[in-house]
Amino acid sequence: MHNEILKFADDTILSGVVTDGTEAETLQSDLNVLTKWTDTRLMKFNIDKCKVMHIGYKNIAFSYQMNGHALQKAESENDLGVTISNDLKVSDQCAKAYAKVSRALGLIGRNIRYKQTDVMLKLFKSLVRPHVESCTVAWSSHYKKDKQLIEKVQRRFIKNVTGI
Repeated sequence: MHNEILKFADDTILSGVVTDGTEAETLQSDLNVLTKWTDTRLMKFNIDKCKVMHIGYKNIAFSYQMNGHALQKAESENDLGVTISNDLKVSDQCAKAYAKVSRALGLIGRNIRYKQTDVMLKLFKSLVRPHVESCTVAWSSHYKKDKQLIEKVQRRFIKNVTGI
């Protein structure tokens, strides 16, 4: 194997830098070796779920296959709760976090009648903040529009609580 393999539970990622046809052949060869290894151990890949992501705007998008089936190309992929896009921007992850938080804020707004500050803060810390802070090391936003979207959550919450 010439390229890097990452495994977590039943997820497998084969990654490598491909700048020319030779490196693409090497990656395909490693993919074949990996497929053969799983076949001999009766742990076959679900080829319908296997995808290729070409990262970078100058990337030559080579085609890869497993067991004679061409792998589909992905623009973004969710891995361990973090959305990774082929341009490595975190806008999709921020939008996903904002959508989850909006649902939590709606739940709180519809079901809590007496909005005492201490109760609301506990609800915010337990239902809202975990979605905003989850995996921030991996997706910490550096674009102004993404930061504003996440900060919008706090402003929305503060509007609903008296005394803050």
